[in-house]
Amino acid sequence: TYTGIEDQGPITLSAGKWEGPPLIEGGASVPTLWLSGGFRLTGDLDQDGADEAVAHLTYSSGGTGNFGYLAVMGREGGEVVQKAIGLVGDRVQIRGARIDGGSVVLEVLQAGPGDGMCCPRQLATRTFGIRSGKLVETAVQVTGTASLSTLDGTEWVLRKLDGQEGEALPGQATLAFASGKVSGSTGCNQFQGTVSEGESATSLVIGPLITTRKACPEPVMAQEHTFLENLGKTEGFQFLFGDLVLIGANGALVFSPRID
Repeated sequence: TYTGIEDQGPITLSAGKWEGPPLIEGGASVPTLWLSGGFRLTGDLDQDGADEAVAHLTYSSGGTGNFGYLAVMGREGGEVVQKAIGLVGDRVQIRGARIDGGSVVLEVLQAGPGDGMCCPRQLATRTFGIRSGKLVETAVQVTGTASLSTLDGTEWVLRKLDGQEGEALPGQATLAFASGKVSGSTGCNQFQGTVSEGESATSLVIGPLITTRKACPEPVMAQEHTFLENLGKTEGFQFLFGDLVLIGANGALVFSPRID
């Protein structure tokens, strides 16, 4: 159960989601709140000697906006209670997150001055701390502007493809960016090709791609075909709680950072 979300009263999630009544009687759009998968931090934020957990929630009133919140949860008398909550913003993409002392530190991609909410370009480090039961922003540092160079030197492992995720994928596909080129593994064969900037800060053009020609079991070959087809139709990139999301005409490819 969470409080402090927009003008809603206490909201209790069921299976990680809540839907409220239409904001306009008889309307089709309803407010929703859901627990964001893939985000969880733990640490002693209020300096009481016990760890708190920080969750990310997304609220939509039924329009185009998706407003992110950070909720700090702890234990009191054996019960899980909300200790603080704070607004991160509309469609803010979280590239990384950590607890540093008594603060939550987010590395984000967000809309800066002159940006449309659909097309953020500003890279920033934002710091939040607990103040009188609220999680408030205590510092912000703009660190740059998103571009293809944001991905340069990064390496990733495929986490989600065409409805399959994690260990359900038949092979481990990888992707690396370096100096205008992409390379990696399809889970069977090695590939390489070019990558260039598109018309906007976070748009990409990948290809043509070339691969080696090794034969692998059919499920891996099917994954290879879908992976390369989707990769070649990439139109842009986003960040999702540290993961990289490549978006294109065939849907999305989700990658987690490669950790050797």
